[in-house]
Amino acid sequence: MTMPMPENPPSQGLRRLMPRSLFARVTLIIVVGLAIAQLLTFAAVRYERGIAMRELMMMGIERDIASSVAILDRLPAEERDGWLGRLERRNYRFLLGGSVTGAEPESPLLRQFTAAITNALSPFEVIKVAQTSEPRESIRIQVRLTDGTTAIVDARPVGMPVSTWVMWALLVQLAVLAVCAWYAVRLVTRPLAQLAAAADDLGPDLKGRELAEEGPSEVAHAARAFNAMQRRIAGYMAERVEILAAISHDLQTPITRMRLRTDLMDSGADQVKFRQDLDAMNVLVREGVTYARTLHGTTEAPCRIDADALLESMVSDYEDSGQQVLLEGRIGAPIVTRPNALRRILMNLIDNALKFGSDVRVRVQLEADRLVIAVIDSGPGIPPDQLETVLKPFVRLESSRNRSTGGTGLGLAIAHQLATAMGAELKLQNRDEGGLEARLTMTTLD
Repeated sequence: MTMPMPENPPSQGLRRLMPRSLFARVTLIIVVGLAIAQLLTFAAVRYERGIAMRELMMMGIERDIASSVAILDRLPAEERDGWLGRLERRNYRFLLGGSVTGAEPESPLLRQFTAAITNALSPFEVIKVAQTSEPRESIRIQVRLTDGTTAIVDARPVGMPVSTWVMWALLVQLAVLAVCAWYAVRLVTRPLAQLAAAADDLGPDLKGRELAEEGPSEVAHAARAFNAMQRRIAGYMAERVEILAAISHDLQTPITRMRLRTDLMDSGADQVKFRQDLDAMNVLVREGVTYARTLHGTTEAPCRIDADALLESMVSDYEDSGQQVLLEGRIGAPIVTRPNALRRILMNLIDNALKFGSDVRVRVQLEADRLVIAVIDSGPGIPPDQLETVLKPFVRLESSRNRSTGGTGLGLAIAHQLATAMGAELKLQNRDEGGLEARLTMTTLD
């Protein structure tokens, strides 16, 4: 019988407490490790010093107490009171007469302290030894003098004093270690952060900034490799666009000749079929080149536009062509974006909605500092496992492979690439009430 595993193992709980960034993790590990090492060293030195001081104290205090008791024993009884103040020290004092009551010392330190004093008091008789609470951790010893009178010794061990400058030196030491660890970790992780930022800046246009090829040899080598990789990728993409553009240009001439030859055909039915095939070829070539150019990025510069006027003009164009598209909501402020790219994205989304659904609406919403433009239809929607797939080129869910119903499979791919190039996000999701919603989220609202 197997025992069920705990839902949250302790290792996972500790892992969640760790910082997420490499910089913070390495800094924490180094600083905590050095701090623990310093504290252990400080504790070991303090412990060793305490043992040495204790041994030194044991070697001196019992002799001083024994000498003081001997002095009291040799003094006349009437002069002993006057000598009590002279014989008193910071950690012991004397009383004449009285008795000692209480339990014997319990702690190992007080037992060792008591044994050292009683051994030094020989040949004086020690009558009673007891532990007292005032002052803290002290003992009281009753001694019989040679004339039969008693003297009481109040003594306590002295702890190892720690100077204030020692604690400040420890804190300064820990601060220096923390600063050095922070600088060392920053020296290691900063190139990684710069490399990640450069990779993020490398958008579809492949015009990201080059890294500075300086610093330690490993960092400079990584920067040179990244810059070379960036230039090679840009060259490959430019070459691919040029090849597709050349193919498109070369195909235009035979397509045009074939179109002219169809006009000379006798059969009207064959003529119509050939024209449809040529139109499909022309659309495919044109959209293929358009998609290739979107992969290479857009050279359109961002500018401030009236997005409400843009959306209203697009809806009016569809209405003029006999297609019903409703506009819901307003932005009410200018935005900074690439207008041609935005128009192409929305046209592709609206065309896709009109092709597969009805009741097409363009809904505008403002969410915090983001602008959301959603194209909504009441069509059949898309299977949940295909929502990401349809954004890839040449993917058509229509199984007949008929371009008059399924299209070229590039409309959503072009819209997705343009959205990425302009720093927006395009996401498809099925509506609970039926239909599809294509959400274009822009963070360039100004």
